[in-house]
Amino acid sequence: MPIHIENEAQRCLTCKVPMCSKFCPIHTQVPDVIRLFREKKVMEAGAMLFENNPMSAVCAIVCNHEAQCRGHCVLGRKGTPVQFHEIEKFVSDAYLDRYRPTDIEKKGKSCAVIGSGPAGLTAAIVLARNGYDVTIFERKNQIGGMLRYGIPDFRLHKSVLDRYQRLLTRLGVQIRLNTTIGGALRIDNLFRDGYSAIFVGTGVWRPNTLGIEGESLANAHFGISYLENPGHHDLGKTVAVIGMGNVAMDVARTAFRNGAERVMLYSRDGHSTASSHEMSYTELDGAEFIYGKSIRRITPEGPVFCDSILDEEGNLTGIKADTEELVKADSVIIAISQGPKDKLIMSTEHLEGTSKGLLITDENGMTTVEGVFAAGDVVTGPLTVVHAAEEAKKAATSMIRYMEEKK
Repeated sequence: MPIHIENEAQRCLTCKVPMCSKFCPIHTQVPDVIRLFREKKVMEAGAMLFENNPMSAVCAIVCNHEAQCRGHCVLGRKGTPVQFHEIEKFVSDAYLDRYRPTDIEKKGKSCAVIGSGPAGLTAAIVLARNGYDVTIFERKNQIGGMLRYGIPDFRLHKSVLDRYQRLLTRLGVQIRLNTTIGGALRIDNLFRDGYSAIFVGTGVWRPNTLGIEGESLANAHFGISYLENPGHHDLGKTVAVIGMGNVAMDVARTAFRNGAERVMLYSRDGHSTASSHEMSYTELDGAEFIYGKSIRRITPEGPVFCDSILDEEGNLTGIKADTEELVKADSVIIAISQGPKDKLIMSTEHLEGTSKGLLITDENGMTTVEGVFAAGDVVTGPLTVVHAAEEAKKAATSMIRYMEEKK
């Protein structure tokens, strides 16, 4: 066991009002986990983490800890905060491989989970642990959703998803890959075939567009599509990234690792929506951050920008139309967030969405179709893994209550 992790656990004050837990979106019981860890009860600590957050092994790696547990540790006010995520990673890793489900009373009802990203995986685990027969429908050829196809390997090694697949197998969850619900099969078909309730966690895979001239050129790409298969793109040596969120940071860092020599990220205002630590890593990789540039069009030689007009807070108020400038770049990658695909809404009667295509749910996570629940990015828009896990856990609990009341 790395001795520094034990030292970190000893440093924790186990506060009576733990701010680390308060500012964790899924309210991980940090002091209680650390107490068990100090007592060498690693599997009990792992069970506590897993029960609260089935995605703990992932969240320990990819969460924005500066804005959550670590950033609100009281020790950080005058010194170094406790690195709880390192303890969480060790404990969750051990538990993920050793967990063997026992004494699960089968309920005799089956559920369908559409999508195997963090929301779908969380829902499937919660439902299976409560005795329901679960089938996951995944449109791609491997599980993981955005965890596998949207987060680069250098941030989240995909072997952790293979371990989750083995865990699902131990829980009796069946997985049907290369199957799109909303295509040949529809939600109506799932109810017809005996599924008592359905969970939708399909995420947001449709890239947002700029609506400008040049987006269809060969040198223009969308960020989420690039991250899905970076090795299939020849970006050249100079890359311009439009956008400055977390996806843009992943795009920039991935481009460097695939042959790019210069990567420039552009924001039309004076802000970045990426987390501070992701920006720090991207800057260390050599990326350039350029603010106050509004893109006008894309050309075969690169993007054309105008200077933005910003107020004192750095918000965009206008564009200086007479300041057009061509930036030479071999490729332009558009990374300005994503929205959901519309297959489910188009193929399911009475399933309603917002103007952005996000599924509408009630306080229990049920959509406008009885028995169909949803959570994660397909409901909220792009957020984090831990937010998806928290909402999916709530929705799965509501599904259980719904199925029991339907008796």
